[in-house]
Amino acid sequence: MTSSDTPPVPRHLPSGVHEAVRPGCALLRLETTASREGVLDGAWWPRSRDIGAELPALLSALTRHLGPLTRVGLDTAAWQGLPTRIVVDDRVVHIDSFPVGDDTVLITRGDRDLFSLLVVPPNATPDAARAAMAQAVRADNISQAEQILIDTRSGQQPSD
Repeated sequence: MTSSDTPPVPRHLPSGVHEAVRPGCALLRLETTASREGVLDGAWWPRSRDIGAELPALLSALTRHLGPLTRVGLDTAAWQGLPTRIVVDDRVVHIDSFPVGDDTVLITRGDRDLFSLLVVPPNATPDAARAAMAQAVRADNISQAEQILIDTRSGQQPSD
């Protein structure tokens, strides 16, 4: 068997990953137990609903931790200008439209390895976003994305 015939070693989400907040970067937290027992596998806080501006940074960050990705499932109603594919690290990632709601993004690695991420609304306050992301990545989380956003008031507009 040559090295090119060797199947890739499955990668688990690294424990405690939290990408720092920097302009132009995705803010991402991942649930990281090998068992992946929680309802969600992580959380993403995009800066806007412009998928062309937001998705490349998310997919690059996920590719660094998970390896090559094959598909992304998003709700067309929640995003501006949803393409059918995007190139990340010289690989095509297909974009599928699913009625998953604006609070969820589905990421597929390989044929059947599916990751479900909470999407924190871009207009969420930092405290609400942190609370929602922390809840989403808990291994014992049993709440769906919509309920987490309600519980943490992450879907509410910041008050002036």
